[in-house]
Amino acid sequence: MVVGDFAYTVTIKQEFPLSEDPERAQSLMVELPHGRSGRQGKWADRKRWRLEDILGAVLREVEVRSREDAQRRIDEERAKEGRKVRWQAAMDSAREQAIQAQLATVLSEQAKDWHQARALSQYCDAMEHRLAASDGSAAPQVVSTRQWLEWARAYVRSLDSLRELPGIPATGDPDPEELKPYLKRWSPRGPEEYGYSWRR
Repeated sequence: MVVGDFAYTVTIKQEFPLSEDPERAQSLMVELPHGRSGRQGKWADRKRWRLEDILGAVLREVEVRSREDAQRRIDEERAKEGRKVRWQAAMDSAREQAIQAQLATVLSEQAKDWHQARALSQYCDAMEHRLAASDGSAAPQVVSTRQWLEWARAYVRSLDSLRELPGIPATGDPDPEELKPYLKRWSPRGPEEYGYSWRR
């Protein structure tokens, strides 16, 4: 039986097919599948009525179930849309936090390079001072030290993150692994995914 968008299986069968009592063996029963709401799902011949006399009750039950199922579908769609909106807000927030983390990583690396460049620059200054203080007696070593100092100064310049004014670094679209720490109970794969249900 179809009501609106919903199909319901209506089964008509003998209520007591194995009964040796002929009257009981002829008793018919109408059955609807077990519903979600625990509503009545079986009707049978009785002494006070015959099944055909109560078919209206069966039809009314099918109509009630179809209304309940239609409302359930509406509620599920609303819940699904609500999850989608909350997931999108969580994704937007997670993206922003992941991008901030990318920028913080670049800043930390620049500061580390800058500190290393300053330390190496001081070392180069000390090497140059030591070179100037040499008496020139070790001429081959002086040449080697000057070459080493020249290379070291060039390397220090390449490390110095402040040799030019730095701009805001380019960031990439965070991948799912970068988003995970900021999504809490959500999955980066979508609002219907439950890969992180242990965190809910």
